[in-house]
Formats: sequence, structure tokens, C-alpha cells
Amino acid sequence: MAEPAGSARDRRSGLGARLFTFAVVTDTHLNQGEDECNSPFAVNALANRRLRHVVNDLNRRDLAFVVNVGDLLHPVPAVPALYDRAAARYLEQSAALRHTQYLTPGNHDVGDKPNPWAPTATVCDAYLACWEKHFGPHYRSFDRGECHFVVINAQLLNSGLAAEAEQRAWLEAGLAARRGRRIFLFTHYPPFVADEDEPEHYDNIGEPGRSWLTGLMREHDIEALFAGHVHNFWFNRIGATDCYLLPSTAFVRQDYAEMYRAPPGPDDESGRNDKPKLGYVVVHVHEFGHVCEPVRTWGETADALVPPGEMPAPPSPPHPKLIDRSAFGFDMRQDWMETVEVPPSGGLDEFDRKRARNDYPVLGLWEMGIRNLRIPLSDLATASRRERLRALAEHGFAYTLFTFGLPDARTRGLIVENADLLGAWEAGFDPGADSSVPEIATAAAAAGVPLYLSRLRSHDELRAEAGRYFHVVNHGFDIADRDWIEALLTQPDLAETLAGLVFRLPAEAPVCETLVGIDRLAGSFGLRASVHLRTAGFDPSQPERDDLKIAGRMAEALFTANTLGNVGVFADTLVDHDRGYFVRHGAYDRLCNPRPAALVVRHLNAVLAQYPDRFGGCATAEAEGHGGRCLASEGQRGSIRVFLPADGADYPLARAFPSAAKSTGTTFVELASGLKRESVAAGPVAAVSG
Repeated sequence: MAEPAGSARDRRSGLGARLFTFAVVTDTHLNQGEDECNSPFAVNALANRRLRHVVNDLNRRDLAFVVNVGDLLHPVPAVPALYDRAAARYLEQSAALRHTQYLTPGNHDVGDKPNPWAPTATVCDAYLACWEKHFGPHYRSFDRGECHFVVINAQLLNSGLAAEAEQRAWLEAGLAARRGRRIFLFTHYPPFVADEDEPEHYDNIGEPGRSWLTGLMREHDIEALFAGHVHNFWFNRIGATDCYLLPSTAFVRQDYAEMYRAPPGPDDESGRNDKPKLGYVVVHVHEFGHVCEPVRTWGETADALVPPGEMPAPPSPPHPKLIDRSAFGFDMRQDWMETVEVPPSGGLDEFDRKRARNDYPVLGLWEMGIRNLRIPLSDLATASRRERLRALAEHGFAYTLFTFGLPDARTRGLIVENADLLGAWEAGFDPGADSSVPEIATAAAAAGVPLYLSRLRSHDELRAEAGRYFHVVNHGFDIADRDWIEALLTQPDLAETLAGLVFRLPAEAPVCETLVGIDRLAGSFGLRASVHLRTAGFDPSQPERDDLKIAGRMAEALFTANTLGNVGVFADTLVDHDRGYFVRHGAYDRLCNPRPAALVVRHLNAVLAQYPDRFGGCATAEAEGHGGRCLASEGQRGSIRVFLPADGADYPLARAFPSAAKSTGTTFVELASGLKRESVAAGPVAAVSG
């Protein structure tokens, strides 16, 4: 689904035209033989076949080059017989790669960083010679257009070897000579995992090397750093530098499974074979910046290398920075900046805990192409969180704050101080009590943040709707609330300051028809509507785990909202809510791995971005003969229809599509995979005509 470089969408984004694309892979951990492995973990034996799949996947992409940021091999140079054989296997697979490849040494390749309790041998001149024998220089640089790319050997830092001083002088001189250029840096060890001042542990660079490197990054405004070693995804900032810590293609570092509030899967080897977390990144370089596209390889293996023309091109959904239409987002109910302490296990760290933040929600939002996030006041409460909100805003995220009642003076000050971060402020109020609405409106006007109001629904209303009493909080306007809205707008000066209203879209209500009605109602008052798409039903004791139903409702909301002029939607569950009240599945499970909803949202966003001229008129919905739903929108040059299977069916499920959908000139896109098909009998599916 990738657009050609320099496409119209790229030029409109503010990033300018796309110049070129490259890929970064890491921690391939090749073994000395196809079925030989010197690791006690069974998954490690799959590394060679998994890299073969990655080579096939890279070969079907249009790339300027590929960088491997280390741990090419699993055998270490302290065992030269195995190391030499593994190096030969890597070079054999690399020979099939049709792109230029640049290699970064990792600790498995040249020895661990200096560390008195390191579990393996430390970097030394003899190990550097092993690398050079097979792979050439262990630090280097190259150019592509106006961009400069630098590969360093992080294991040398703090080593005291002659090569450390040589690399240091080389890097300082090279950066000084290219001052003002766009520079990208590649290293195996990251400077840090969670905090720049964190203590040294197995997975970061110790002092004084860390401060030397981060100082150079700040001095020269390095655009991006890519690191490996940790086998998981993190995004950090060092000054103006975007720092990407990348997943492995071979296996997951299972010590970091502590980040999740769920046990690993039964066949995941305690998290080491958590297949959805395996992959690499594709980096699109634009005139005025870059975007990273995560690529999940799902642990796929290949027994043979496949010519590029024999495999379909993979989908490329839009990054939040590149989205024109942005009417669908997520309610960030769970802590998406949570930091945990990983206990010492005796494996790689034994003498202290290490801190790690779970950044997989961020990766999920990026890969789905989601910009709009609804955040609670607690995300503004600390300087570190505000700093992170700002860093992520530069990568396309837009925030709507939600509160209840009139905030206290300190909170109002926080909102004013951070108004540039906020696209809207949703404030709940109790119409049955002394209303604070005028004061809330005054505070929003003082902050310069567009205000949306959400009325708390009374106990009497809830009893009338449910037929019984539930101990729950419910807020938001309803389509039947015209009288409520008219009365609200009679309050002095409110009509001039109010930007919109918050509406609720219950799980029992049809999505498309309800959104169209809300759009018309809000528009009749000259207001916008923030619509909360509920996943769970009205009863807090009843779970909702129908993934197909959830995926269909999110797809219907995304599709419909992007055809309307007054509506934005927040889906209420990004990650599973698997305990407490209103238990329900989300777009991702508690291990932050994609559920069907994430895949459908991701690929539907890609379809809408790729075919903007087939999409635009107000969406319509109708039932289909197979019991599902069909959504349709007509654009200037054709139409897009989305077929959603019936609720309660298995996912994905073969369905008989109407013969009219198979007309000449129709392109089918499976929303589970994003792949185009000539004809399809599975759903959900997007059909693009014209």
C-alpha cells in the first residue's frame, strides 16, 4: 500500500516530499547451522529461518539500504569455531539481499562492553579482528543525498582499548566536518532504556561513555538514533534526537515481560517466543524529517529465499504525521507511560533492578495510524509526562484532555501552561447540582483551549434506560437530548465560547446511523461532537470478548466519522480491560499484541489514505444477505465499500459477498492482512471501485 516517494500525501504533511526509505534490523542471532544452536531456549534454533523470512520481506520493498544494528550472530568470538561457521551462514543469507547492507557490531559479535559481572567475555583486540575478518570495519559512515549516516561500535566505549580512542577521534572529527547536516546514528547498545541518568546495567552504556555520546548527539542535533540489544521496542528523546530501541527478528528478551500485567502465553517460552513482538522498522526520510514504520514479522520462517516478484507487496499504513483525515482516536484509560522495575534474575542482571517503560501502546498507535488521543489530567501532572507528551506530539499525536467539574486553581494553571499541547478540553458537569459550566467556560477561554461539555446522567435516567439500577458512572449527551442542549446554550456567553459537546454511543446502538444523527444534531447548533464509542454494554458484570464485533464497530466508526464534518470518535479501549468493571477486549491484548480490531483499523486507515478520491460523501450502512453490514461512501472518482461479517462469527470468516461487489474494476483489500486480492470471500473487506 506504499505510496510512491514524493506523493501528494507526503507533500501535504509538512514533512515535504519523501526522499528515500531504508530499513533497520537487529539481533538476528544467526546460528552456526540450520538446526544447531548453543542456546538452551528452543526458539533460538529458529533464528536462521526467521532471518530468511526477513530477507524475503526486505527484498519486496523499495529500499535505499538496510542497516543491521548488531548481534548478527549468536555464537560469540570466544568460541571461534562456532563463530566462523555462523558468520558464513550470515554472509550466505546476506548475499540474497538485493539492497546494500551496512553492519553494526553487537556484543555477541565483538564481546560485551566492559563490565565486571558480564556473563560473557569482554570486547578485546582479538574479537575485533574476528569481526573484521568476516565483516570489515567495525565503525564507519556513509552518505545518501544530504543525509549522513554513522555506524559506531558501542562495545568500545569505556573499554580503554586503542580502538576506543581511535573511534572517539574519528567520530568527533566526522561530526564536526558535517555540522548542520542531517545525521543518523546506529549503535548496538542504547545509551539508556528508561532514563538518561539511570544506573548502568546490562542493557545500557555506562559512564563516562554515555555522557560523551549523548553530548555529541545534542551538540550536533543528531536527527535519529537506532539501537538494538534490548529485543523490545522503546522510543526516547535525547535533546532533539529521536531514539528508537528496536525489536529482534529472532527472539524477545523475556526479562522485560515484567512490563505487562499478564503472564506470557503458554507456548511463548516465558515470553521469549512472543511472536507478535518480532520484527524491524522501515524509515521513510522526508525533506524535513522522518517517520518510522514498525514491521511485525510474527515469527514467520522461510526455508528458501523467494524472488521479489513472487510475493505481494506488503501494506504500508500512514504514520500519524501523514494522515489527512483524523476523525478516529482512542481513549487512553490505562497508563500508557507506565514504568516498571525489572527484578534481577541471575540471567543478565543480578545486582539491582532496572527500570523500563512499556512503549508498546505507542508502537500500536503508530502502526494503526492513530493521531487523536483522549488523556486524563494525570498525564499532565508531572514534568516527565508533559515532556513525553511533547516529544510524542512531534510524532503526530494530538491530545484531548478530560476532567470533571471546575478544576482547582493549580489544575487550571497546568492547563494554561500546557494549552499548546491540547487540541480540546472535555469537561463533565452535573446539571442537577449548582452548575459550574460558566466558570469552566471562562477557564477554557483563558487557556485558549476549545471546550466540549459532557453532562452527567442522573441515577433516575440510568434506571429508566436499563430497567434496573447499576452502580456506574455514565455521561455524555444523546441524540434525543435536543432540549437539554437548547437549555444549556441559553447560559450567558456559553454559545460564543463552546466548541462542542460530548456524546455517548452505546454498545447496543448502530454505529453509522447514530454517528450521522449526532453529526446533524451538533451541526444544527453550530457545534462539533466528540463521540465516545463504547465497547462494553450497559451491564458492568457482563464481559465483551467478541473480537469480530469489536473490530467491526471500530471499523464502522472510523469509516463513518471520516465522512462527516462535525464528528470525531474516541474508542474507549486501546488495550484489553480484563479485570474490574466492564471487562472487554480492546484493539490490543494485555501483552500489547494486536487483536483483530488493531489490524482492521490499521489497514482501513491505509485504504482511506491511499484512495482519497474514492471516499468523501456521507457514509451509508445497510444489512447484507450474509447477516453482516455494508458501509459505502462515494468520492469524486469512485467509491469505497466496507463489508463487515456478522457479530459472533469466527474471525476471519469466509462469507459470500454480493455478486455486485465483484464487478470489473473493483480492488478488494483484506482488512485483516492489508493485502489486495482480485476477488475475496472473507471479511472484513474493503472494496475500492472506480
